Amino acid sequence: MVRNNLHNIWYFFGPFCELVNHARAFGHSVRPVKHNISHHYLEYAAMQISHRLFAVAAVAMAVVAVPLTATSASARSAAEITAQGQQALQSLEAREPRSRLFARHARAVLVFPSIFKAGLVFGGESGNGVLLIDGRPAGFYNLSGGSWGLQIGGEKFSYALFLMNNAALRHLRRSGNFDAGTGPSVAIITTGAGAEANSTTMTKDVYAFPFNEKGLMADLTLQGTKISAIHPR
Repeated sequence: MVRNNLHNIWYFFGPFCELVNHARAFGHSVRPVKHNISHHYLEYAAMQISHRLFAVAAVAMAVVAVPLTATSASARSAAEITAQGQQALQSLEAREPRSRLFARHARAVLVFPSIFKAGLVFGGESGNGVLLIDGRPAGFYNLSGGSWGLQIGGEKFSYALFLMNNAALRHLRRSGNFDAGTGPSVAIITTGAGAEANSTTMTKDVYAFPFNEKGLMADLTLQGTKISAIHPR
């Protein structure tokens, strides 16, 4: 599948790359005139074509890569997602003491153990997770979404969403998805969040912890992401 996608991209962009090469060759072969106008103009035109084709090709490659990531994420079994989700939650509680308090008061915890955030040109997030109630699996979900802007490199991280009441849990199950910015109130706990947490300050319906192997992460939100029910075997 990857080979076919790359072949299709080259089939589309190959002729343009050849055109750029011919334009450059022609620019060198033109006899210089006063102030080398012909030579410099053709070189400039070829360079502009190259830059624009590179940008378009980068977008095309990203479009191909993100669906492939989502496909590989959905291939994991229910048992694997559960085991990895439980392990990720244990890792969070070991590294971030505040999460233990949220875990004790939460009605359920939705854990995405491995989310891949794509990089080049635009970002796309994809990963599967497990809904844990009293430590046992009670459903499976996929997180997907995108954040537009210039980004370099990919990144893997985890997300733990503590559903603090039955209303948040019902919303997740009833709607089949969770679009940030609608429904229950959400607070993102990052490295820049306040250090103190207690039962009297837990006023939000959902508390989300983005983290990796180093601990909590900064400047991450759920903006533009959706969480949808899945049914792995």
